Amino acid sequence: MDTYPVTAQCVGRFFRTDGKYLGRAYKEHLSDFDTWDQKSHAGDWVLLAENMGERLSIDETMLHNDLFTFLSNKDGHGKRGTLIAAVKGTTVADVTRILEKIPLEARLKVKEVTLDFSDSMMGIVREVFPNAEVVIDCFHIIQLAGKAPEEMRLKLKRAARKEVKKQEGEFKKKQQRRAKSRARYAKTHKPRKSRNGKRLGRPRKRKNEKFVPEKLDNGETKVDLLTHVRYPLLKSGDDWTDFQKKEMKILFELDPRMGKAYGLLCALRNIFKKKQSRERAKKALHAWYKNVGKSQIREFFAVRDTIKSKEEFVLNYFNNRSTNASAESLNSKMKGFRTQVRGVSDLPFFMYRCMMIFG
Repeated sequence: MDTYPVTAQCVGRFFRTDGKYLGRAYKEHLSDFDTWDQKSHAGDWVLLAENMGERLSIDETMLHNDLFTFLSNKDGHGKRGTLIAAVKGTTVADVTRILEKIPLEARLKVKEVTLDFSDSMMGIVREVFPNAEVVIDCFHIIQLAGKAPEEMRLKLKRAARKEVKKQEGEFKKKQQRRAKSRARYAKTHKPRKSRNGKRLGRPRKRKNEKFVPEKLDNGETKVDLLTHVRYPLLKSGDDWTDFQKKEMKILFELDPRMGKAYGLLCALRNIFKKKQSRERAKKALHAWYKNVGKSQIREFFAVRDTIKSKEEFVLNYFNNRSTNASAESLNSKMKGFRTQVRGVSDLPFFMYRCMMIFG
């Protein structure tokens, strides 16, 4: 339990013993939790300065109904020696106050820190690690750009739903007109019958006829199509299935602006996929800015302006192609561990276990 993120109940089932009793025994007797030097403040922050390295990652995650900032060492590869600090809160002042407990000599040796677009994370890094090169994670850049076609998709879906409701309302009015017309006709005309007793004339429409929205070429309604293309819009065209290719073709025919938006997203993704120098990447990024302006797609303007405002840190990715994947992986492992223990009831003890496993 000191080296793997497993629960006492899991170990108890394996050794056929009482897991709850084993958990209490581990906490109170088998572990050194009671004599842990960080127990008094573990609910607010923990720090292991000996895990410092030259390449770090910083990220925030929700833990025990509050946001925590985690600083990790990339060279730890998500195992022991990875977690450097966990601080409750994300404000620059609160996190900086704790991270400055790390010796200045170790902080000045840090060469690179990866993070997302968070301004608070940026302020923390520039305050605590003055010599470090700040790198904004490329996956967060693509994620940011993916919000533009998603916003357009939701607008189209809302418009399609309004259109369906309008058509349904017209259908109901048409049914009511038919019913009134039949009633008037019945008053002035007697039903005609053939020799064998069957009623003559056109068969009347059923009163309980249901409204059926218009279907597209692939058998879906417009609303269904705009629901199903959510994930293909965020993926590369090479990863589409045959059905998704058909869906996307219909979507781009219905709204050519969606095709332009998807093209801009793919163009930005290709910039970060290519192994190229910082200078060439900068030229490609500036050409992308111009294409966004020519497209006149308002949803991409905010994406362009955000990237442009932090272009220096975005382009730092092309120096070493570093990402924030290590921090995201650590967050995922800690959330998985939290799920195994069915939530965090004792935060200091949970932080103790995280420090033993990842620290």
